[in-house]
Amino acid sequence: MIRVFKHYFSYNVVLLSLIDLALLLAAGEFAWQLRIGQIGSSSGPLTERMPELAGFALVVWVAMIAVGAYTPDALRSIRFGTARLLVAVSLGLIGIAFLNFLVPGAAFWRSVLLYAMAIALVGLVGNRLLATRLVGSETFRRRILVLGAGERADRLQRLSQREGSGFTPLAFVDMGDCPPVVDRAVPRATIGDLGQYVERLGAREVVLALQERRNALPLKDLLRVKTKGVAINDFSSFLERETGRVDLDTLNPSWLIFSDGFSAGKRISAAGKRLFDIVSSLLILIVGLPLILVFGLAVKLDSKGPMFFRQRRIGLYGQPFEVVKLRSMRTDAEADGAKWAEEDDPRITRVGRIIRKLRIDELPQLWAVLKGHMSFVGPRPEVPHFVSELERELPFYAERHEVKPGITGWAQINFPYGASIDDARQKLEYDLYYAKNYTPFLDLLILLQTVRVVIYPEGAR
Repeated sequence: MIRVFKHYFSYNVVLLSLIDLALLLAAGEFAWQLRIGQIGSSSGPLTERMPELAGFALVVWVAMIAVGAYTPDALRSIRFGTARLLVAVSLGLIGIAFLNFLVPGAAFWRSVLLYAMAIALVGLVGNRLLATRLVGSETFRRRILVLGAGERADRLQRLSQREGSGFTPLAFVDMGDCPPVVDRAVPRATIGDLGQYVERLGAREVVLALQERRNALPLKDLLRVKTKGVAINDFSSFLERETGRVDLDTLNPSWLIFSDGFSAGKRISAAGKRLFDIVSSLLILIVGLPLILVFGLAVKLDSKGPMFFRQRRIGLYGQPFEVVKLRSMRTDAEADGAKWAEEDDPRITRVGRIIRKLRIDELPQLWAVLKGHMSFVGPRPEVPHFVSELERELPFYAERHEVKPGITGWAQINFPYGASIDDARQKLEYDLYYAKNYTPFLDLLILLQTVRVVIYPEGAR
């Protein structure tokens, strides 16, 4: 895994994306040379068209990130991946046209752009054909040694067998801290110098997966491994890196206290985030006002009741605030109290089903962003009834309120709509990851990935 601004990416994805970027640059240049050859003109020096080449490549590349062209599903299936690439190229074409409208002459001629898009699509699909052969191979997977043979070690073994896993356990060492669960574990007594054993295996990292660490930490072994220049990681940190969420089953307060993170409240990043929220929400509210009015009128015509739905939610530091959305349910939907949304929920109106899938019902929430109660990116704000219940059932639930709630967030793009305590638990793991590892870069990544959620609304309810 490669860490970029506190967020981890697999070697496979980073390599694939860099090759894609190079292919996009090459496609733009090849298209230019092809068109120039057709009209019999001089191509000129490369430096003169480099801004256009770079603009073309970056716009399409960002569109690929936004539609999920680098998700595990898109990498495993050529058919699925090609569909995402087609959408990305189409969005890229729209983006470049918009860029050319803002800055005339900043993009290629239309004929060159058409050639570049076609060539890029062929090259990107070809790159995917090669990538599907490499993903799952051991070439780019991190080689680790696991100290432990119990339930935690077995969990790592199962995680390594998951599609798109970024690591391979070379061996498991039974440290005698619990009855072994992993059959292929090697007893510690059969190994002499653990540092030399790690070197012989070629492991790049040692993961501490002991069931009981109290008075059982193998300090001498860990010291020998460390002096060999091999990274050592504890179980919780390793899971956080590999899964993109904080694991509640193994979480303890000391790990949260001594690990790095929770910098969302720093003045510079907080001021930058607030400035972005104000400018963006104001612009989108102005542009989206006709949509709100049109669909609001449709809501009124479709069912009896008000155009807008108002509800109290819990925000930063547990403070309540009012959220406003376009009404998508019947007015008696919560007559008996707040309820979890269900799949094919009968309380949702016909127009409500449409605006939920398109996320248009969320647009009025931008008023709460403009007022400062919410941010564009953050945990989903919950109603007080659910917050009280979840704080009783789930450990560390209150910590998600240390950052402002958001319209979109890390949990929203990684997990479908939560409709139970178990779902809320998994979403909390993503929310804690966001609160712990917040950076403006992570916000940007979430905003881009929200495009995928809007286009492919699998989790909308």
